[in-house]
Amino acid sequence: MNNVKKLLYILVVLLLGIQLIRPEKNEGEVYGKDDISHAVNVPAEVKNILERSCNDCHSDRTNYPWYINIQPVGWWLNHHVEEGKNELNFSTFNTYKLRRKLHKLEDIAEQVKEGEMPMGSYTRMHKNAELNDAEKQVIINWALDARALLDTMKIAQ
Repeated sequence: MNNVKKLLYILVVLLLGIQLIRPEKNEGEVYGKDDISHAVNVPAEVKNILERSCNDCHSDRTNYPWYINIQPVGWWLNHHVEEGKNELNFSTFNTYKLRRKLHKLEDIAEQVKEGEMPMGSYTRMHKNAELNDAEKQVIINWALDARALLDTMKIAQ
């Protein structure tokens, strides 16, 4: 029994100790000189949907839930945000080369259509981020229209 108490004590100390190691928060600027609105038209309806359902993981600013302060949950969330930003970052979208912009807009439409985005692991905790069928269609149409417009601009150059 003495070994069990020592092990529990060590686990408690470790759990408390890791609370001091916090990841850097994603608290940059969403709408700067390089955001997506400088590359394609983003109507207000689309902007509202992106803010509610996408920007936490796909922009330079995350609205963090209270449980970000509990480690290792905070580390996992931070890793998830970094992966999302590496895949697509609306805050730096206008820095992408044209080919990548075209690909990302196509990916947005495809992943929303297939129900892959927003991710279920996100919408389980953020019910307001779920997209209804009409919102999905708004995003799909916008992404495909923006892609087509960018593509014609490429041809014109």
